[in-house]
Amino acid sequence: MATVEAPPQISTRDLQPFKNEPAVDFSRPENARNMKAALEKVRGELGREYDLVIGGKRSKTSDKIKSLNPAHPSQVVGIFQKAGKEHVEPAMEAAQKAFQAWSHTSWQERAEFVLKVAHTIRERKFEFSAWMVYEVGKNWAEADADTAETIDFAEFYAHEALRLATADAPVQLPGERDYLFYIPLGVGIVIPPWNFPGAIMAGMTLASIVSGNTVILKPSSDSPAIARFFVSILEECCLPPGVVNFCPGAGGSFGDALVAHPKTRYIAFTGSREVGLHINKVAAEQVPGQIWIKRTILEMGGKDAIIVEADADIDSAVEGVAVSAFGFSGQKCSACSRLILHEKIYDTFLDKLKARVEKITLGDPVDNPNMGPVVNEGSMKSILGYIEHGRKDGRLITGGERVAGKEGYFVQPTVIADLKPKSKLEQEEIFGPVLAVIKARDYDHALEIANDTEFGLTGAVYSGDDKKLERAIREFHVGNLYLNRKCTGAIVGAHPFGGFNMSGTDSKAGGPDYLLLFTQAKSVGKKL
Repeated sequence: MATVEAPPQISTRDLQPFKNEPAVDFSRPENARNMKAALEKVRGELGREYDLVIGGKRSKTSDKIKSLNPAHPSQVVGIFQKAGKEHVEPAMEAAQKAFQAWSHTSWQERAEFVLKVAHTIRERKFEFSAWMVYEVGKNWAEADADTAETIDFAEFYAHEALRLATADAPVQLPGERDYLFYIPLGVGIVIPPWNFPGAIMAGMTLASIVSGNTVILKPSSDSPAIARFFVSILEECCLPPGVVNFCPGAGGSFGDALVAHPKTRYIAFTGSREVGLHINKVAAEQVPGQIWIKRTILEMGGKDAIIVEADADIDSAVEGVAVSAFGFSGQKCSACSRLILHEKIYDTFLDKLKARVEKITLGDPVDNPNMGPVVNEGSMKSILGYIEHGRKDGRLITGGERVAGKEGYFVQPTVIADLKPKSKLEQEEIFGPVLAVIKARDYDHALEIANDTEFGLTGAVYSGDDKKLERAIREFHVGNLYLNRKCTGAIVGAHPFGGFNMSGTDSKAGGPDYLLLFTQAKSVGKKL
């Protein structure tokens, strides 16, 4: 990938209060031109081969990972080396060696580095977004939101690092000077998902390194190109070799070996419940040479519900449901997968929702439609299988098919009504453009349905009754609850993100507690 001039030195002395990165307005001609130019630039780089990066050294492997464009699977986005068990020790040794120096750099130095990364991504944000358009099928707005969140994580964690640097014991005993320090953990394994391949991948990595840890980064096999572009930015910003090691590889061999390694200090993972629980189990078992309890930072699935009451603003709720359910083809752990409608508005709402969903445009994300493909063929087949179950268990309102005449993995936005609580589509995470609709007798019944899954990530309630909204705050058991708005689009700082129950360890990414997960507190008392 092309290099640019080294980013300027950034001092934390001039640090301004944190402010979220604004969304790009693509209706402005200059922004549309910039995005098209970035897409053309990235298109010219598709199909290249990229090395592993371990301790700053490049290497190739006999096995490869091919990243494909889900809108045009015949188009290779990039070819990547596939790390195996033989790469575990070299990666661990490189990360451990780098930890010796990196862990002793100051919080300020590390914060300044992360701010430099934020500056560089901001300068190249259209290019960063363009990689996501090609590799995972995000349209322009979804890709830009991912990029903006990446910048936000970098800036926010730099601010948080400086806050932790000034931490002190809250009580000073007479005759003592008492201290509280937050120190790094060690070598972390970062295993990000493909659906937020910029923000979550970079967020977990930057939280790790700003806290003084070193990282073995194992990106998803569906999105290694975006991770490699990010690593190239770290290199441009002069990150010391070995602090972040770029190692795409299979989860069942390379990933499991990393998690089980006695020198692994923590695992930061975002993905499915099944894989998250497996990581938790493997990490919990002490192996020879292991002297600590491994920490797991797990963000897993969701079966998120929006409740719409009879007293709600119907048109606003229809829009919120449609965007929450079908943004990025429903491939968000926060997506609205269940719609719980009060029986009094059930038919009217479905009519309006059907009309709204049928306005959604599908196509190649390069052309910026409302919705693009799902990420790969396996995902498409799984989603179509769920739709077939839904046809038997409920009533198809709209959609229900693979889009004909397109090369890619396009599935129509699908709404299936009249589903019963505890049915397959009401309980299982589909991770695609499929919305299950359930009828509720009243608000008690709606809350009961909303809480009846093993997940607890996001949820929303539309109601004009403040008492109902207050009750939702108390009784709707999710990590991120939204009132009279959509259930997707968590903003760094405003909506620290993480869920309850089988949705994970409630890590609250983008919040004031997050860096505590990547550090350990050391108390010191000195007699005067």
